[in-house]
Amino acid sequence: MRVPVSLAAVTTRAPELASSSAAAAARSARFAWRWVLAVLAIAVLYFVYWRLSWSAAANSDSAGNALQGWDMLHGNWLLHGWWVSDVSFYTTELPQYALLEFFGGFGTWVVHGAAAMSYTLIVVLVALVAMGRGGAEPASVRWPRAPRPKAQASSALLAAGIAMAPQATGALILLLGPDHTGTVVPVLLTWLVIDRVRPDMQGARWFMPVLVCVMLTWIMVADSVVLFTGIAPLIVAAIVRAFRRDAGARRWYELSLAGAAVVAAGLGTLLPKLITRLGGYQVWHFQTHTMPLSKLPHDLWDTVQAILELFGANIFGGQAGPGIETVLCVVRFAGVLLAVAAFVIALARFFREESILVPGLAMAILADLGAYLVSIHSSNLGSIREIVAVMPFGAVLAGRLLAAPLLRAWSGSRRRWLAPVAAVVLAGYLGGLVYDATRPAIPSANQDVADWLAGHGLTSGLAPYWQSSSITLDTGGRVTVNGIVPAHGGLGPYYWEVNTTQYAPARHYANFVITDGPASVVPIGGLAQFARQAFGPPAHVYHTGGYTIEVWNKNLLRFLR
Repeated sequence: MRVPVSLAAVTTRAPELASSSAAAAARSARFAWRWVLAVLAIAVLYFVYWRLSWSAAANSDSAGNALQGWDMLHGNWLLHGWWVSDVSFYTTELPQYALLEFFGGFGTWVVHGAAAMSYTLIVVLVALVAMGRGGAEPASVRWPRAPRPKAQASSALLAAGIAMAPQATGALILLLGPDHTGTVVPVLLTWLVIDRVRPDMQGARWFMPVLVCVMLTWIMVADSVVLFTGIAPLIVAAIVRAFRRDAGARRWYELSLAGAAVVAAGLGTLLPKLITRLGGYQVWHFQTHTMPLSKLPHDLWDTVQAILELFGANIFGGQAGPGIETVLCVVRFAGVLLAVAAFVIALARFFREESILVPGLAMAILADLGAYLVSIHSSNLGSIREIVAVMPFGAVLAGRLLAAPLLRAWSGSRRRWLAPVAAVVLAGYLGGLVYDATRPAIPSANQDVADWLAGHGLTSGLAPYWQSSSITLDTGGRVTVNGIVPAHGGLGPYYWEVNTTQYAPARHYANFVITDGPASVVPIGGLAQFARQAFGPPAHVYHTGGYTIEVWNKNLLRFLR
């Protein structure tokens, strides 16, 4: 008698089961479509950043990194013989360059492909960090009148929207060589891990300090700017928050993260020295200079302009030009206002946030801007790369802290005036992306002379730094040019972003010198005279496109000082 009862129960519940299955299928379809749209959006962003990167000419700085990646790809893992700049990018961009070269070979495209990849990852990570983690949030950041998924999506869209259209001009800062931009990727990834892993998760109290230490050490080896964007902010935020009255069990967890950051700073400083002792690359070390206090007001204004430049909103100079570029700068000023407001709120909520992320990013912005302000970099807009992390960090804070009130205002009576403002800003940012994507590509700084050298069978020579590695990259390695400088009445190697083994006369040959060039490639005055003092009169002298190429019938490497 039990079987008929069971069948009856199943028959009765059949519509309910069918409805549940249909709902599950609908949820799966929506989930799949979201992934498809996300992938398409990422692909579109990559294409735009690729096009925008080509609007800036690749130079010898980026070429040097591409050559280092190529050398690593061919087995020189420690970069034996290399002098790098004051930052090595050894564990960040160089593996990225090597990966791209593995699939596509050596050439100028690698610089632009890597730049587009890095900035696309920055936008994606900005969105992910701004979303926060699932589950309950403290009252200070709870989302009223909005389901959690909708709130997270709003945070991600707001943050990514601010970061996605960086500059109408000046791709040289964010979308060319490494210049600290690529470092933002692992730094954001580290903050994402710190934010997403809960202290009460099983094993978190022992594996998180180890993981954070490894990640910060990995970045520190490549770029010491992480001291200001990751290590010092984490130490300060963790220690200050650990001594709150209500810290409780979180006190020792946050102190362990601070300890991990201290260890990472030490290891990240020692490992490059160990690599050098093992015969690997050598790093230039410069003394840090600070600006006199009398220049503080002027440098403060320059720092403000630098921030605006990063957000693509420098209406006071640099980007502001005729027509559409001025309009885009004005529209993007909304992103600056949101980031500044979020930064102030983050400082006000320093002790009330459950996650250390918000106070940590606020400290990172303070540390990065403070170091920039008192250094010699603040007097030169060309040094904006030193504070490149400020823009994505500000975008994260804006998404994290302001999406809720904006969403609440949108649902209330203020929607009448908020809707048109949001539409104008959104149109400006999307229009900026379209405008950037249509920018004409320009060739590398020395592409013309590189083609001329390759076409005339001149395959190995010497030149000032800004014409050296750039030509090697422009020709895909068919022509090798290394840097020189005046030295002791003659010429000597230029030990900056160069493989010193290239100067060994027993292994390599060089028979020409580029002694002059257009002002755009920073020639060295009087170089022809120094060349004649070092090598004697040339056998041939050629002129092409503003360049002067002098050729000798001997190996010039034997005469370098």
